[in-house]
Amino acid sequence: MITAELRRAILAVAGPDQDPQLRPGPEPGSYTSSLPFRLAPGPRHALAGRLADEPWIAAAGLTGPGYLAVTVTHEALAGLAVRIARAGPACAASDALRGRTVPGPASADLTAAPDWPYARAALAAEVTARLAATAGAAFYPERPFLPPPAPVSPLPEAIAYAGPDAVRFALARTPPGGVPPRAAVIARHVLGNPAYAVRYAHAAAAAVLRWAADSGVNGPGGFRPRLLVAPPELALLDALSWLPERVAMAARRGRPDEFAGYLEELAARTIDTMSTTGFTTISSITSERLWLAHAARTGLAAGLGLLGLDAPNRL
Repeated sequence: MITAELRRAILAVAGPDQDPQLRPGPEPGSYTSSLPFRLAPGPRHALAGRLADEPWIAAAGLTGPGYLAVTVTHEALAGLAVRIARAGPACAASDALRGRTVPGPASADLTAAPDWPYARAALAAEVTARLAATAGAAFYPERPFLPPPAPVSPLPEAIAYAGPDAVRFALARTPPGGVPPRAAVIARHVLGNPAYAVRYAHAAAAAVLRWAADSGVNGPGGFRPRLLVAPPELALLDALSWLPERVAMAARRGRPDEFAGYLEELAARTIDTMSTTGFTTISSITSERLWLAHAARTGLAAGLGLLGLDAPNRL
């Protein structure tokens, strides 16, 4: 959500036709933009000054090479735990593609796909449309993918073996021209299998909330940002802050595989954080950490939903 707000703040000064091209900064809650290279000296310095006046931005300025560097306040970064949990699926939304028109979504029937390349292309079209709509784009009608006849398709057998969600995620993360997934690999219930790891991460965050409730710990209540300071917690918050921007970037480039890759990163941050003692011992669990578990679960569920996948609470 922070990246969506940062994009709006930058474009309010630089103009709506610019692309900030946001990139991660050197530490959690920091962001960079190459936009100043495309601005005259006056607007370039005005941009940094206007952003520095925002109450949720701790620092904004130009680096030696000329990039815009922005760091948000700790309160803004930690506050994502509450904001994302309360926003639900809308935590992935932005207006980054407002005013653009893209092909409308057509559900990809993977069981009817004649081969893996066709299935990947059909799923990519479906997911790209869904990502674009979440980033504010409008649709124009497009004819759905109509598979050519094929004597034998490998998809039904793979789906029966690995499961439809594993196949969909594996196809979503396959880049154009990439190697087709192998059913025996994507069916594995190991964290080295991204098709499993992302869903496992959602279940891990849900398990923390369930365990806390079963142990008599009250659910998320009052929130004190200063209590979320551990490095894994800040890394997870930083990853969550990129959700709307990664949606828009993948839609703009027509590369849902890049969004699937982002979800893998978010899953890794979630698993790392949910495995720390702060989330596994009664004496350490706090309302703030429960909010963060709730936010991680919410962000992962939103991302999985955009890929057309279920978000399991147990695996």
